[in-house]
Amino acid sequence: MKMNIFWFRRDLRLHDNAGLSLASHDENPLLLLFIFDEAILSPLPKNDARVQFIHQQLEGMHAQLAQKGKSILIKKGDVQSIWKTLCEEYDIEKVYFNKDYEPDARKRDKTIWEMLKEKGIEMISAKDQVIFERHEVLKADNTPYTVFTPYKRKWLEHFTPAHSKAHKVSLDNVCSGNFTFPSLAEIGFDPNDKMKVKPFQINELDNYAHERDFPAKDAGSYLGPHLRFGTVSVREILRKLGNVQSTFASELIWREFFMQILFHFPDVINRNFHRKYDGIEWRNDEKDFALWCEGQTGYPLVDAGMRELNETGYMHNRVRMLVASFLCKHLLIDWQWGEAYFAEKLLDYELASNNGNWQWAAGTGCDAAPYFRVFNPSRQQEKFDKNGLYIKKWVPEFGTLKYAREMVEHSFARQRALEAYKAGINKV
Repeated sequence: MKMNIFWFRRDLRLHDNAGLSLASHDENPLLLLFIFDEAILSPLPKNDARVQFIHQQLEGMHAQLAQKGKSILIKKGDVQSIWKTLCEEYDIEKVYFNKDYEPDARKRDKTIWEMLKEKGIEMISAKDQVIFERHEVLKADNTPYTVFTPYKRKWLEHFTPAHSKAHKVSLDNVCSGNFTFPSLAEIGFDPNDKMKVKPFQINELDNYAHERDFPAKDAGSYLGPHLRFGTVSVREILRKLGNVQSTFASELIWREFFMQILFHFPDVINRNFHRKYDGIEWRNDEKDFALWCEGQTGYPLVDAGMRELNETGYMHNRVRMLVASFLCKHLLIDWQWGEAYFAEKLLDYELASNNGNWQWAAGTGCDAAPYFRVFNPSRQQEKFDKNGLYIKKWVPEFGTLKYAREMVEHSFARQRALEAYKAGINKV
């Protein structure tokens, strides 16, 4: 019997799912599939909380399907090898999936696309994780925007309520089956009881614009990991916000801005967006980097942020900007070191946003903070955590003799950074 497959990736939900909606309205029986990609899993620690979150979400989907006598097929291994086996086991006519715009994902999808094409299998892709993708918001000359404000203006001009309309999904054509759902241990991972993805708080964003800069207020949405793995659609978020002009909606537009930057300029992964900064001579002191990672810099707000990250996998957005600026400009350590550390630790790690924001903080990226803007950690503390509530939570020894001394004096570090940046620019 001819059948179709829907391949889940960064879209772990059974509702408002663009690709699944298309597949669910096809007349062929539909097999639901998720692959734990060994190439992605192998470098990760065995208690990676993100893998646990993916597993839990899939388990919830599996339970939801079981109520209808259906299930989802879970595989683990080399993606190409798994697809070869599936082609031998099933008479596949079409494969549906949602697009992923990261370079490695595009390379993977191209390989699978070519393999299936040789077998006469049609692949049908859908736009799901963004409102506007790579070529939909361009300048008048059809080149990509590299500055956020005009990009946002054009994004808003294009947007209509139809763009946030839900994609209806029917599960009627999903194959009846009883695939065994693997345990976390069978995938090769251990539970992480200390670090967990928090539920998102989209209904509590009324005060976001006024309170988002104050880390002690905990006014964030915790939507990051849910957007990253697609447990909620960006369309649903915009429907609930009801206002694309809101501060929080602007954050979603920033996300899409960085995604299209990554698509059009994929070499930003390993290089400065603005090549004039390639000549910077970073100090890259490993001992200094270790102190930064551990939250032992002697600057309380920096240390609080790093300790929050290490313990929870989250860090307040305002504090992220500060710790990134501190690493690049106070310590003169290459932004790629910090980006890699965030990629390892952040539960909401997403390549485009992580790269874009790190280059913004370093002053080397598109629409970046100018290199001569160096955050003063003490002033940031006075402005955004005046009473030290956030600091006291994460740095309990602050104010005692046990607390670390400042590892570098601010004025000295600022001047050193300015000189290093100027010298670097003059080299290129």
